[in-house]
Amino acid sequence: MTAIDASSPVPKYVQLRGRLLDLIDEAGLGADAPMPSERELCQSYGLSRMTVRQAVDQLVAEGRLYRVPGKGTFVARPKIDMPLRLSSSFTAEMQARGMRPGSVDLDQRTVPALGHVAKGLGVAPGSPVHIIERLRTADGTPMALERCHIPAALAPDLLTVRTQGQSLYDLLERRYGIVFDSGDQTVEASIVAPGDAELLHLPHGSPVLLLHRRSYQNSLCAELTESTYRADRYQLHTSLARSR
Repeated sequence: MTAIDASSPVPKYVQLRGRLLDLIDEAGLGADAPMPSERELCQSYGLSRMTVRQAVDQLVAEGRLYRVPGKGTFVARPKIDMPLRLSSSFTAEMQARGMRPGSVDLDQRTVPALGHVAKGLGVAPGSPVHIIERLRTADGTPMALERCHIPAALAPDLLTVRTQGQSLYDLLERRYGIVFDSGDQTVEASIVAPGDAELLHLPHGSPVLLLHRRSYQNSLCAELTESTYRADRYQLHTSLARSR
């Protein structure tokens, strides 16, 4: 156990945060493993209850720990890397991590494309667009909400096909020959909407990641998707290289 350096310019709660992360790694604590109580941490590191709580609160906010009222604080499940690249489907990403992907169909409808949807898809205003809203799960845990917009001209009978429990990308490729070869995506931080909080099993006011993605086939936008991902289960990941 490394002591807290009272003379360091680094705040004590920040030092303790690092010590707790080291404890998790060095002790090999897995998901749902109990952490020492705040009283035990106060005694072990000679810190005030307020300082300890500040460090633990920080790790809870980051999704590294979680609290169960009346029981204590526990190690959270590791976050899933969200690659900032044109990637495979949610189904394939979860399978690659050894998790069981799933989906629940929330709504399906065909509507006239208006505003940002028409502009994003590059279709004339009023053109019919399929909207598919799904709750995505991994090992039965809600992970994200997806709202996909697909031009009806590219997949006329899409809404007659059962999409629940299968990859939409695989379905589009297999049935309609749509294979995405490029895309663009933006990610921003936000607070979960009240209705989304219930579906994602999140407390009201929880942080989320909002994704706006356009996927192309031969420079033609074939999908516009707006997704809400749990920030406590995802972290952004990208590879960096120096330009020469």
